Amino acid sequence: MSGVSKACCSIPPIQAKGYQPKGEYKTINGLKTYVTGPENASKAILIIYDIFGFFPQTLQGADILSTSSKQKYRVFMPDFFEGQPADITWFPPQTDEHKEKLGNFFKTKAAPPATLSKIPGVISESNALAPPTAKGGGFESWSILGYCWGGKIAVLSSGAENKTFKAAVQCHPAMLDPNDAKGINIPMALLASKDENPDDVTKFGANLSVDNYVETFASQIHGWMAARSDLENEEVKKEYERGYQTALGFLEKHA
Repeated sequence: MSGVSKACCSIPPIQAKGYQPKGEYKTINGLKTYVTGPENASKAILIIYDIFGFFPQTLQGADILSTSSKQKYRVFMPDFFEGQPADITWFPPQTDEHKEKLGNFFKTKAAPPATLSKIPGVISESNALAPPTAKGGGFESWSILGYCWGGKIAVLSSGAENKTFKAAVQCHPAMLDPNDAKGINIPMALLASKDENPDDVTKFGANLSVDNYVETFASQIHGWMAARSDLENEEVKKEYERGYQTALGFLEKHA
């Protein structure tokens, strides 16, 4: 495990309630997209949200990623679910109805091929927003970061065919498959929670043949860096901040 700069970041105070996003919404490849970060940033990050969509904790995370590192980023987070994310009350499922609704959501809205097919268009149109100084008319580099379900999308976007992304981060990933790690062709960080299968996390890390960083945040639940983060809890708030410091340290080194 390697590749995290411990002193990369100056993260602003985390806001537990009433967060006001710093970015704006643009339509990119037909999708409402949260865009944040300096307009003159030469590098970009594509964020794949979790199944709960544009949550305040996730938007705050995007803002943190854009400006808290020495390297500034233009950050793009498309609404792949087109205004119809999963209801956060379905998870963790307490009833058969919750299980059914979650299952249907993953089969329809969250089927990975539907999302993966939209990413090239998002990247292409986003590159038009790169600063004029950017070489080749687009951003100097792209990274991808995914939460939960978005972690799976980040993994599938980083395989042998990948020519777009220079580095990837998955945060408390869903559907973690150690076999996926064998084909990954860029540096990858895996920030796991206590709720992921520890054996899968270990095997995934062992199967990575690229520079990588794997850590389990043992006190945190699945979703602590995104929609399920209870930022009024001081321990969660501390580990939320540390998660973003870790992600940014990895991206600063590899992207």
